[in-house]
Amino acid sequence: MRLFPTRRKLLSYAAAGCFALGLNAPARAADEIVIGGSMPMTGVFAFAGIALNNAFQDYVKIVNDAGGINGRKVKYVAEDTGYKVDNSVAVFNRITSQEKVNLYYGDSTAFSKTINAELNRRGDILLAGASFATELNDPKNFPNQFIAGPDYSEMIGILLEYIAKTKPGAKIALVNSDTEFGRDPIAPTEKRAGELGLKIVEKIATPPTSVDVSTEVLKLRRADPDYTIFHGYILAPLPEFMTQAKQLGLKTKFMGTFWSMDNAIWAKSADVADGFMGVMPYRYYYDTEGKSPMLEKIRQIRPEYQSTGYMQGFLTAMLMTEAAKRTLEAKKELTAANMKASLNSIKDFDTGGIIGVPISIPGNTVPVGRVYQYDGANKTMKPVSDWIKIAK
Repeated sequence: MRLFPTRRKLLSYAAAGCFALGLNAPARAADEIVIGGSMPMTGVFAFAGIALNNAFQDYVKIVNDAGGINGRKVKYVAEDTGYKVDNSVAVFNRITSQEKVNLYYGDSTAFSKTINAELNRRGDILLAGASFATELNDPKNFPNQFIAGPDYSEMIGILLEYIAKTKPGAKIALVNSDTEFGRDPIAPTEKRAGELGLKIVEKIATPPTSVDVSTEVLKLRRADPDYTIFHGYILAPLPEFMTQAKQLGLKTKFMGTFWSMDNAIWAKSADVADGFMGVMPYRYYYDTEGKSPMLEKIRQIRPEYQSTGYMQGFLTAMLMTEAAKRTLEAKKELTAANMKASLNSIKDFDTGGIIGVPISIPGNTVPVGRVYQYDGANKTMKPVSDWIKIAK
């Protein structure tokens, strides 16, 4: 009695297994360029994740409708993560096991840091994501990643450049959430402020949620800053800060960074937010200044307002495909190193109006942005500066 299968049967089982896998695996053309995504379409970051997902779908369709990249179609495959790093990693593993992924979008700083060693081991995926963390702006330690905008320290650097030009020697208070996200740019901000002759007169940290800020507002009154820069928040507790500060007669001008700069989040606080300023790396959906064929295209595809998260996703998809395009045009393989080198070859690149000036990518970021101010009456952000580039 034979207890083990024969070699012939083993081979037949293997063949059957391969056949079964072939039936279950998604069909993929040999020349497709695949973008994978860990997208936070539910959970606390869903407001951004849905917009990001829409942007990737739209830009991939634009590319494919125009014939693809060097004749190769682009395929976008993404799954929801709920903005949880374990889910994000699981989605990455699942998608990369089913597809030959070339480019990938991650949903958080935690994911980008967690997956970095795997990216370096594989050497075949270029990654970008929702994070603007300063730590990721390091080509040595994060060689296969990039940020489709300035990092958080560069964002505040843009605000400081504006402040130094508008009010030399100004006094500044920094208010951040007591999180890794909130603490990210503090040290670089202090250094750059000193170089520009600006004075950091107060530093305040709060939980990243709606809290009683009366004690913190009293600290602001004592410090009497010309500008107060918020970082590490989306909305709460910013309206409460500004409401109490105005009640106490503070004249400080409030500022924020990217995730606090969407029009929609301020709609219910328009009166108190009137005059709120901040840095934005991209133009707004409704902006008709100058030539903006890509913005016009977006408005045709989606007649309703699209958030700043959509713009970030759209530009990320554009830069990803541009890196792949340049690599193929150079007749090189789509390795992470080759695509990153192609990305860094981008100089004075026209984004079609997504950013208002030609861009270059000297390292891991696009170090440019503009200062906008919220008009409470019209519930829109309006530019108050030219485009400011951070020197590398």
